Amino acid sequence: MVWNSFSEFLAMGGYGLYVWGSVAATALVMALEPVLLARRQRTLIAQIRRQLAADGRSAGQAPRSRA
Repeated sequence: MVWNSFSEFLAMGGYGLYVWGSVAATALVMALEPVLLARRQRTLIAQIRRQLAADGRSAGQAPRSRA
C-alpha cells in the first residue's frame, strides 16, 4: 500500500483503531509475559525452599527414605 501522508498511514484505510489497538495489545502482552514468568519462578522456588525447610533438609540433600 502507498500512503500520501502519515495521517493516512495511521488511519490504515479506516481500520487504524483496530490495527493499532491490536499492535498495542500484542506489545503489552509480549512485554508482560517475561515479567510474569520471572515472578512465577521466584514464587515456585520460594515455595519449594519452604517445603524443604519444613521437611528438615536443605536443597542439596537427597530425600530421606521412609521405612
